[in-house]
Amino acid sequence: MTPRALTIATSDSGGGAGIQADLKAFAAAGVHGLSALVALTAQNTVAVTAVHELPPGFVREQLEAVWDDIGVDAAKTGMLFSKPLIDVVADFLEEHRVPLVVDPVLVASSGAKLLRDDAVETLVGRLFPLATVVTPNLNEAVALVRAEGTRRELAERLHELGAPAVIVTGGHGASAVDHLFDGAGHLEIPVARHDVRATHGAGCTHSATLAAELAKGARLEDAARTAARVASDAVRDGLVDVGAGEGPVDVFGLRGAA
Repeated sequence: MTPRALTIATSDSGGGAGIQADLKAFAAAGVHGLSALVALTAQNTVAVTAVHELPPGFVREQLEAVWDDIGVDAAKTGMLFSKPLIDVVADFLEEHRVPLVVDPVLVASSGAKLLRDDAVETLVGRLFPLATVVTPNLNEAVALVRAEGTRRELAERLHELGAPAVIVTGGHGASAVDHLFDGAGHLEIPVARHDVRATHGAGCTHSATLAAELAKGARLEDAARTAARVASDAVRDGLVDVGAGEGPVDVFGLRGAA
């Protein structure tokens, strides 16, 4: 059967991150991508100028529609924006358990806040326990635990907050390494860092690739290695000529093929 991966996230009108990046990553990984939108953004490479929340009831309708007919082998969450949206997603996923990647999207690469302050506790309390793995970048990990620390220390703290496994991704900070902690052991995955002004969507690409690999039945460690490589390569091939800010990553290598 064709592997099926679902993204529960927000639309990026600039096409670089969010639902659009997730579906591209799913396609590149060879899985059928499904989507349930929770919000829409007016967004480009420079700024997020507006966010429009979808009604929670409609979010559930989307989830029921894809689950009832097509089925889901693994899912990921991205930008969920508000407490009511997180609650409806968590309510549904509690009833429909599949391998789940929770990407705790807090801030856009442009600096715009993508999760309301009153929603952070709900994200941690309701979605972390449902996750197979949580994938914050270094800055998100610090914000979630409200303390500085090494990737190893942050991963342990996030595990204590309820995440069964954590990958603190390596795009930020002095060292380029993804740090995986599954509650039993630590694993560092070296990541090639590229000095390219096109990182928009890198985190989405990482978490979507991770979900796609889990949908195909990969072990978490193997899925994490693949996601690290794919996200790094997508930055390397990023579309620096698109937009005036951080250009979008390119999971298909289109720039190299042009």
